[in-house]
Amino acid sequence: MMNTKKTVLLAGIILVSFCLRTPLTAVGPLVDLIRADLAISNGLAGFLTALPLLVFAAFSPASSMLGSKIGNELTILIGLLILTAGVLFRSAGGTAALLAGTFFIGLGIVAGNVLIPSIIKQKFPDKVGIVTSAYSVSMFISGGLASGLSIPLADGLHLGWRYTLDASAVLVLAALLLWLPQLRQPNPAALRKAAAAPASIWRSPLAWQVSLFMGLQSFLFYCVVAWLPAILRSYGINAATAGWMLTFYQICAIPASFIAPVFADRCSDQRGITVVVCLIYLAGMLIFFLGSGFFLLLLGIALIATGSGASISLAFTFICLRTSSAGQASELSGMSQSVGYLLAATGPALLGFLFDYSQTWTSSIVLWILATVLLLYFGLCAGKDRYVFPREQAENALKEEEVKPC
Repeated sequence: MMNTKKTVLLAGIILVSFCLRTPLTAVGPLVDLIRADLAISNGLAGFLTALPLLVFAAFSPASSMLGSKIGNELTILIGLLILTAGVLFRSAGGTAALLAGTFFIGLGIVAGNVLIPSIIKQKFPDKVGIVTSAYSVSMFISGGLASGLSIPLADGLHLGWRYTLDASAVLVLAALLLWLPQLRQPNPAALRKAAAAPASIWRSPLAWQVSLFMGLQSFLFYCVVAWLPAILRSYGINAATAGWMLTFYQICAIPASFIAPVFADRCSDQRGITVVVCLIYLAGMLIFFLGSGFFLLLLGIALIATGSGASISLAFTFICLRTSSAGQASELSGMSQSVGYLLAATGPALLGFLFDYSQTWTSSIVLWILATVLLLYFGLCAGKDRYVFPREQAENALKEEEVKPC
């Protein structure tokens, strides 16, 4: 049983996680309204999706450094304040405000993206799996709801795209208020000293393996979200059904994103679960490559979603299990998400380029399959029972705060 402080912290983590996707996923369905109102090009409208990912890639390491200096909890609070300002500014004016607000939204979100895994490592060392599950599932649910509710709010309630996007500020303010009790923490300098790493995280081969696993799953996720409806239409499925199948994809990802960290945390070696997850992912990709029947494609989507949801959660779990302190988890989180979102930002554009060049989705699906094979390879490397700094393995095995293997 958790005490009151940890219960409030867990509630804060969940509410903060709601804010890490909602301001972004609400935009996609409203792009046509935004483009028509502001008279912007399709290219600039597409850039709205890529801009936060580029911000994540550029500022993830800086968020880790700031967290080590002033404390993770205060850094996340500052991020929520920036996020609130970004959400309101995005809808307040023309194209310049739209882009500037989107930039600040990315800047506000990056703190939570990077530092929540570190807080889980520090505050819930014996419950890494279940808390990571709650964190990742919350992002999936909130992101899916924001996407699904955007049009009903904008058209059904006649709020328009501006007030619809502003609505996420209410959620961010609620998260900010619930996060305030976390500011009463020990001296950040003491935490910084205890978390000091023996070398740069960027020099650790295992850190690169975890980062590339994170990067490849991000690459695949954003490629699927961006292009799945278009690929389905190429198989003769109408646009409305293709859109609902993307919702089906998001729903199917939720159970796997919850289950995978729980099983991963029960064992010291996660290579077995990684193999299962990646083979499920690969089976779904192969169905898209070989099949064209409606129900076969539906099965492929379910398998891809299962692999996607589980691999996202595994990536966050690796950050906690492959490090021996909250400080190292913060550094690895910053590194892996910098690499991950850089790959994610290039993915949709690369698939679009391949389609423009070949006028078929075959080459894009082949790229998906190759990326899934690489995901399996780096998952096998990241799943081994070891730490990013091997010399610390023996001494950290004696510490009470270490995650116990099964």
